[in-house]
Amino acid sequence: MEKILTKATVLIIPGLRDHVADHWQTLLQAKLENVRSVPPLETDKLNCEKRVEAIQAQLEQIEGPVILVAHSAGVLMTVHWAAKYQHDIQGALLVTPPDLTKNWPANYPSADTLRNEGWDPLPNQVLPFSSIVVASTNDHLASLIAVEEMAKRWGSQLLNLGAVGHMNPAAGFGSWPQAEQLIQQLDLVSEAAVLA
Repeated sequence: MEKILTKATVLIIPGLRDHVADHWQTLLQAKLENVRSVPPLETDKLNCEKRVEAIQAQLEQIEGPVILVAHSAGVLMTVHWAAKYQHDIQGALLVTPPDLTKNWPANYPSADTLRNEGWDPLPNQVLPFSSIVVASTNDHLASLIAVEEMAKRWGSQLLNLGAVGHMNPAAGFGSWPQAEQLIQQLDLVSEAAVLA
C-alpha cells in the first residue's frame, strides 16, 4: 500500500469505543506514514481526565507540529486537552462531536455518568489552533444546531456533510477519503508526497 507522507505528525484520537477495525480513523492511520494514535485505556475508560492525560502522553513523544484527527467523544477529549495543555498543533479535524446535553441511546453512557467522570461542563473557549468541525444532519448523538454552536464557540470552520449519521461503521463509513482532503485544507500538509 502506498503511504501518504505529511510534514506534521497526525495524532488519531478515537472516541469512547477506541479502535474499531473498519472505522475511517483506523483506515486513515494505515494510509499515513507519519502518524500515531492514542491507545485505549486499560482502566477508567470513561474518565475524561485519564483520556486527556493519554492525549498528552502521546504528544510528549512527538517532536514538531501535530495534526489532531478526532472523532465523536475524541473531539470532547481534544477540547478538554486544549483547555489544559499547549503543544505545537497546526490544526485539528473534529468529526461529529456529541452533544452532552442530549439524551443518548441506551448503549451509551448517561449524562449523569459523563458529568461524574468529568466530561461536563465542556470548555467553550476558542481553540488556539485552526480547526474544522464536521457535522451531520442526522447524528443520533447531536443535532446540527448543537454542533453548529460548538463550532462557533471553538472558532472552528463548520463543514456540514448532510445525512451521514455519526460518521462511523454503523452509519456506513469505513474508508473516508475526504479526511485526507480536509487535512490538506487546514494547510497542514504543506509538503505532502506519496511514498511507494
